[in-house]
Amino acid sequence: MNAPARIAVLASGRGSNLQCLLDGIAGGQLHAEIAGVFSDKPNAAALDKVPVALRWARSPKDYASRDAFDVALGDAVNACTPDWVICAGYMRILGADFVQRFSGRLVNIHPSLLPLHKGLHTHARAIEAGHAEHGASVHFVVPELDAGAVIAQARVPVMSSDTADTLAERVLGIEHPLLLASAQLLVSGRVTEQDGTIKLDGQSLLSPLRLDSAGTLSG
Repeated sequence: MNAPARIAVLASGRGSNLQCLLDGIAGGQLHAEIAGVFSDKPNAAALDKVPVALRWARSPKDYASRDAFDVALGDAVNACTPDWVICAGYMRILGADFVQRFSGRLVNIHPSLLPLHKGLHTHARAIEAGHAEHGASVHFVVPELDAGAVIAQARVPVMSSDTADTLAERVLGIEHPLLLASAQLLVSGRVTEQDGTIKLDGQSLLSPLRLDSAGTLSG
């Protein structure tokens, strides 16, 4: 068997998606190892989920510019020699140079059905728009915000009684299996991105994969 894929995780908050990856690794569902956890929030709870040796956290306020912080972050990520870099609740926009540095192996999980509702406050915006469905997407990262090719999506219904908080909790419940299933495809080499097109087993996908109730992705 090949060596486990090395995953660098970028996180700004509590790290529930990171925990999903850790659980998948521990349970033998994900042939990978966490090579490092990187944060723009030195007090992020996500950092506590891995040993001190795997943690890197700096405040952007300590750097002269946004670019200077991105260079420091990029150097730290690169030093752990990752096969994949996964943004799992990382709330800071990555600069174009950072994105280019890890192009083709940098992915993000976003709480909306992209291309709908790029950016923040996605749950409130989905309710305000009157959508019947909402969800989450795993996509490759490009310099334009939340605009990279979408690998896979999971959907939940929007209830008439929903608030942004209740909808957010329902979406979080499907984010975890979506991220794990997507990571399985990535580390196995089955999914790649070429010129903005997702390929599964060498064949172009016409639309994102969808997560079913069993936690399996299909076209």
